[in-house]
Amino acid sequence: MYWYCGKLIESQKLELDINDPGLIYGATVFTTLRVYDHSLDHSLTNWQAHCSRLKFSLQTFGWPEPDWHFVRHGAQILLQHFPVIRITIFPDGREWITGRLLPENLTQKQNHGIVAALTKPEFARSLPNHKTGNYLSPWLARNIVQAVKAEEAILIDSEGNWLETSTGNLWGWKDGHWWTPPLEVGILPGIERSHIIKHLQNHQITVQQEPWTPQLVKEFAAIAYTNSVVEIIPIHTVHQPTGSLEYNPKHPCFLELKGLFLP
Repeated sequence: MYWYCGKLIESQKLELDINDPGLIYGATVFTTLRVYDHSLDHSLTNWQAHCSRLKFSLQTFGWPEPDWHFVRHGAQILLQHFPVIRITIFPDGREWITGRLLPENLTQKQNHGIVAALTKPEFARSLPNHKTGNYLSPWLARNIVQAVKAEEAILIDSEGNWLETSTGNLWGWKDGHWWTPPLEVGILPGIERSHIIKHLQNHQITVQQEPWTPQLVKEFAAIAYTNSVVEIIPIHTVHQPTGSLEYNPKHPCFLELKGLFLP
């Protein structure tokens, strides 16, 4: 089932005009949220932040806003069946809302970490400040690294600096505090990224926002990635052309960040 243009539809198919720019060019914006305690108003669901993300992109592109009453109503219906909701907005203001389950083995990945691999610079996302329907680059990147038994791809720039993963923002632990790439390098301003930075700064904990150079990444004791669905997942191994890097997925630094997601 899904919600489309003010209606709940029981089907696995969505009918679009063959000239729809969302179909031809991936001309949509979207956001994906995890619903906590079956409530859009739960503080961890971050409903307003997700709506603000959509509004920012719509205003930037000059697209009309949807009927937000329909958007919320559709999300309310789908959250009764799914813990993860994706809201997509077309250039003419149509809303399309789908639901899905949490990833398999999520708790295991959160506790033990995963393997990631670097990709080539050409797989960096287009319009990185926005979540658009043109997600071909990170989708390809993730599929390619799965061939080397990695579960997540790390996108890089032309100088080899690490940017973000194919689905989230990067975090590293070094010298007693957290590091994350700055938005200026061309990454998505993730909602969980903002949530974590705000929490750490409120507790007078320094967050170093600097480019992740090939040298810097060798100095981290632990690294992880975050997004609104998986929360925080440590990365214990990163495959790269010059050899693999190993990190501690059970480092004590993760305890505070994991505590941010407790209901």
